[in-house]
Amino acid sequence: MFRHTHQLRVRYSESDRMGSYYNSRLLEWMEVGRTELIRAMGCTYAEWEKRGVMAPIVEAHLKFAGRAGYDDLLEIETVCSREGRARLRFESKLVLAEDGRPVAEGHTIHALTTPAGKPIRIPDWIGKNILECGGPLREANDNLRNKQRTK
Repeated sequence: MFRHTHQLRVRYSESDRMGSYYNSRLLEWMEVGRTELIRAMGCTYAEWEKRGVMAPIVEAHLKFAGRAGYDDLLEIETVCSREGRARLRFESKLVLAEDGRPVAEGHTIHALTTPAGKPIRIPDWIGKNILECGGPLREANDNLRNKQRTK
């Protein structure tokens, strides 16, 4: 299965006085991961829009796990999966590239719509390019959660 990882360096403007990244940056970094996953699969999000498919966020979940400060190199791992007939779920995991220490994880759910906001089913061309490659990060996170519950 496909697992896309993108590296991103924490910029000075993304850090705060507490020596870590400002919390709202996590959603922006997850967007970078989503965009680069789509690009790595051979299509850009700009192409989705040209073809009349929009993907607004309808749900987001964030779990903060550790610090990342100015100039730290992050690895953003992203996986896409189907969330019903007209939604996509993007799982993200962010770690420090240097040693793999967890920084955060989360997911966003996106409704697929026309430019006018009318919901649409997931087009076949998205399903073939994206969805067939999703899954490993979600499975790994589910396994980790199950282990934590049994402790």
